[in-house]
Amino acid sequence: MTEPGIDRARGVLYPQRLPRFTRLEPSGEASALVRWFWIPQWDLPAGAESRQPVLAYPAANLVVDADAVSLWGATTRLSERVLRGSGWAVGALLRPAALARLHDAPSDLVDGHLALEVPGLRAAVAAAMPDAEAASHVLAEWIVSRVGAPTPEGRLANAVSDLLMTDASILRVDDAAERLRVSVRTLQRLAHRTVGLSPAAMIRRRRLQEAAQRVRDEPDTALAEIAAELGYADQAHLANDFRAVLGFTATEYRSAH
Repeated sequence: MTEPGIDRARGVLYPQRLPRFTRLEPSGEASALVRWFWIPQWDLPAGAESRQPVLAYPAANLVVDADAVSLWGATTRLSERVLRGSGWAVGALLRPAALARLHDAPSDLVDGHLALEVPGLRAAVAAAMPDAEAASHVLAEWIVSRVGAPTPEGRLANAVSDLLMTDASILRVDDAAERLRVSVRTLQRLAHRTVGLSPAAMIRRRRLQEAAQRVRDEPDTALAEIAAELGYADQAHLANDFRAVLGFTATEYRSAH
């Protein structure tokens, strides 16, 4: 079942460039720890490459491929995945309750990653491939066994992330604090401990993801209208956000599609 408010295409700036790509829902205990599993598989001709700029969700990913198990922190800028030759990866978009148990300082992981020494996990996932569903089950079982059930703080952190990542009506941190019935300070400290980003940064990322998707998919909608509906001060504010994070303007992005 698809989680309300979560769009799995959001943040993928050029969907037509994707290789074979599978996204799967977690089930059971894993659903409190993982938003979804993503599994790309590719086999490119010699010398060819596939480049995919990604405006990622404000969350961490646990990624297993043929060579390593890596924990990737949330990002504050555009990232790019470059695929060559043949290969695969099995990734889990982690919920805050899981990240807080896998790393004690998520803010140190922002815009970076670290390798985890889990050779048994890598071998088990590799043995399950190319069956994406079987491989995701292997990774889910490891996450559940390693992390355990969410703590009360983890459940609150999940609720914070769900709200900031999905609710377009939340434009200010004060709005989120009021909705969740906690103080702004509590919200800020919780996001820092479990995601590594501020609540304001998470709101800005969700809004820019929504803007990019609408600019691409609604060619007849004026940019000024999109800016106003998403809470930007004006079209110039939208343009500045695009340029600062993506490196190009909304007009240039629309023209590319």
